[in-house]
Amino acid sequence: MKKRPVLHLICGLPGSGKTTIAKELEQTFNAVRLSPDEWLHRLGFDFYDEAGRAKVEGLQWELAQMLLRHGDDVILENGFWSKEERDGYRDVADGIGATTKIHFLDVPIAELKARIARRNQERAADTPEVDPASLDEWATMFEPPAEDELGR
Repeated sequence: MKKRPVLHLICGLPGSGKTTIAKELEQTFNAVRLSPDEWLHRLGFDFYDEAGRAKVEGLQWELAQMLLRHGDDVILENGFWSKEERDGYRDVADGIGATTKIHFLDVPIAELKARIARRNQERAADTPEVDPASLDEWATMFEPPAEDELGR
């Protein structure tokens, strides 16, 4: 009996460790990892180009669905800030016959700001520079997953 493929949604604010955990999951589960930031960099888009980001995330989601249909596990690093977005991805994956696992990285704002400041100093070209002050605004827009989302 073939196992159900798994869609891993990495949920968290910038600096929470999304790429780190996604790379670990990629190795552990031999999964395909799709990172919008890495694709934006390779395509020459600005990290804050919202239209470019939407296109990249849309293409990655199309690719992820094809991979899930073929039985491959997929990791998406989009951040998944809203319940509505997470539910939409979960519903599509469920329709394909895949299981969805949300990996929520709950890191206090002060720690995120410290991590971002360090990362800005040491960052690679495929890592966006982030203004730590933006985290305050973003935190108000972020909708953490409820316990029932994590346990599904």
